[in-house]
Amino acid sequence: MLEKFFKLKENGTNVKTEVMAGITTFMTMAYILAVNPNILSASGMDANAVLLATALASFLGTILMALFANYPFALAPGMGLNAYFAYTVVLNYGYSWQIALMAVFVEGLIFIALSVTNVREAIFNAIPMTLKSAVSAGIGLFIAFIGLQNANIVVNNDSTLVSYQNFKTDFSSVGMGALLALIGVLVTGFLLIKKVKGGILFGILITWVLGILCELVGLYVPNPDPPVEMHSVIPTAFVSFDFSALGNTFGQVFKADFGALKSITEFIVVIFAFLFVDIFDTLGTLIGVSSKANMLDKDGRLPRIKGALLADAIATSAGAILGTSTTTTFVESASGVTEGGRTGLTAVTTGLLFLLSVIFSPLFLTIPSFATAPALIIVGFYMIASVAKIDWDNMLEAIPAFLCILSMPLMYSISEGIAMGVISWTVLHVCTGKTRGKVSVLMYVLTVLFVLKYIFL
Repeated sequence: MLEKFFKLKENGTNVKTEVMAGITTFMTMAYILAVNPNILSASGMDANAVLLATALASFLGTILMALFANYPFALAPGMGLNAYFAYTVVLNYGYSWQIALMAVFVEGLIFIALSVTNVREAIFNAIPMTLKSAVSAGIGLFIAFIGLQNANIVVNNDSTLVSYQNFKTDFSSVGMGALLALIGVLVTGFLLIKKVKGGILFGILITWVLGILCELVGLYVPNPDPPVEMHSVIPTAFVSFDFSALGNTFGQVFKADFGALKSITEFIVVIFAFLFVDIFDTLGTLIGVSSKANMLDKDGRLPRIKGALLADAIATSAGAILGTSTTTTFVESASGVTEGGRTGLTAVTTGLLFLLSVIFSPLFLTIPSFATAPALIIVGFYMIASVAKIDWDNMLEAIPAFLCILSMPLMYSISEGIAMGVISWTVLHVCTGKTRGKVSVLMYVLTVLFVLKYIFL
């Protein structure tokens, strides 16, 4: 039955290889179960509910990828998109997390409509490749910056806005947490250099274990008092069959108070920012991973791409209903492909492991932010690598790319970085008279929308 459904022989693989590839993919992605609740809980969402929603959305999206496209790609709430959700839409713009979930839900519906047509491919082709690379790099810096903050390595400073942690102050809690996070970055880096499968996940676990040992011997002392809450890192439970916490987020998207919206225009901008990042994150991942697996045809196109995009789109809206930020295809799927995964059986294996993980929610919730921070920093490292694709000798393209990258961490917003990149790209090309083949109609439209945003919002 598996052979008939997944066409294993046709794809030069077998059940054992596919299952092992699926396990490998899960190992490299499982950090999202610890990181996503940490990030989204900053918006006021219940961390336990977010963890359950994360696992279920990942399961659903990954299974749909297997059924719709028979590809070994796995999905989960995307890094960068979750940070935009919590830190920009909720904490910066001041919207409730229910409103943010509604933006994700609507984005998913638009995504579904675009996925059954050729619109997404057309949008992908309209945006300059240089800006696509810049967006990825900018998100990488933004994520890494958030990781440094979550670990209290980088802290607020009145004179310079940000500074490094003063380890002499409250060293036993905040300082020790920051030190353990720095050690975690080095440990994770070492594992990745040695090509250890699941290096990011193992980096989280090792840092956590070090934290447990430090608490047991008294080097780390929990201090739950504000402004910096440092809780115990020793788990008191390992499994739970109580899934009632999901009720704190499930269906809350439909209880959003639109009366709190400052303007419908800003809400549309938020939707577009989610949509824009999701489109290029998904398409970029699909192209990159499928290239590694030699799945592209002679024209460089991915067969059955509509099924893959549709799975991604449905998972986004379903994830919003469950209570998590945008669900997208993960670049870590490349790890399973490297292990020989070629069909949807790899994805099914990964998806079932995500479903199983809901039972271990108490364990994942005990993982401290200083243990997950190294994962954020290292993921930022992976994403910043796209700057190598930018032609820095071509200033007409490089300057907008630089502004896009610079704006995201410094303005603490992915959408502002996108706006800076799009506006500067169009204006500089128009002013230099070099618009032919460089500025599409869609780019003009986006530029006007972003300018109007700054005028009226």
